[in-house]
Amino acid sequence: MNIALLGYGKMGQEIEKLAMKRGHTIVLVLDSLDDWEDLGDRLREADVAIDFSTPISTVENIHHCFDAGVPVVVGTTGWLDDLDKVKQECISKNQCMFYAPNYSIGVNLFFDLNRYLAALMSKWEGYATSIEETHHIHKQDSPSGTAIVLANDIIRVTDHKEKWVNDSGSNPGELGIKSIRSENVPGTHVVRYESEEDSIEIIHTAKSRRGFALGAVVAAEWVHGKTGFFDMKNLMEAQILMNNE
Repeated sequence: MNIALLGYGKMGQEIEKLAMKRGHTIVLVLDSLDDWEDLGDRLREADVAIDFSTPISTVENIHHCFDAGVPVVVGTTGWLDDLDKVKQECISKNQCMFYAPNYSIGVNLFFDLNRYLAALMSKWEGYATSIEETHHIHKQDSPSGTAIVLANDIIRVTDHKEKWVNDSGSNPGELGIKSIRSENVPGTHVVRYESEEDSIEIIHTAKSRRGFALGAVVAAEWVHGKTGFFDMKNLMEAQILMNNE
């Protein structure tokens, strides 16, 4: 496939290496306003675009892809207030978009584990629930999109939790998310249940950006030729069906 990279930070560069290793061609890299002005009209040369840019540019990038009729795989987080509107636009315009807050297969299995544990723990009182996420100092959004997914899934099955907050969550109705920024940490997420007697934790630790990049490239391969709005659940279900054939 011919792939356009929207954003060329560390993730974009990792995606470039993996995509080329899998036989694809990077036909375009758009990393700044100047790039869009000089090269934006070449977007139509791509079979698919992959966006790991910045929260302030992602929605406009998606609109450019819709206008060009190019499927777009989006991994940028921090712009979720616009997600529902963009999703409806994708469907109404018969375009193709794939969005996930995290493209790691391991993290998406972690999401399943978190939902299962949250359902179990919702039946037991006396456990304080919290989330802690640690990322590299260059990550622009806080909390991470992954932490927000974890929190929302817990709140959905926990009657006494009404919302998440990006601090300790001193109010009983709040689920606290602690965000830590440290040098060279790809991403670590901890969900913790703690009582006076014991504590239960589930942890996902990314060892590098490669897992995120691989998931994004696989998503790009999968959406090629499709229309509609997709996420990692769709991709993983498709992969399971393929593996069982």
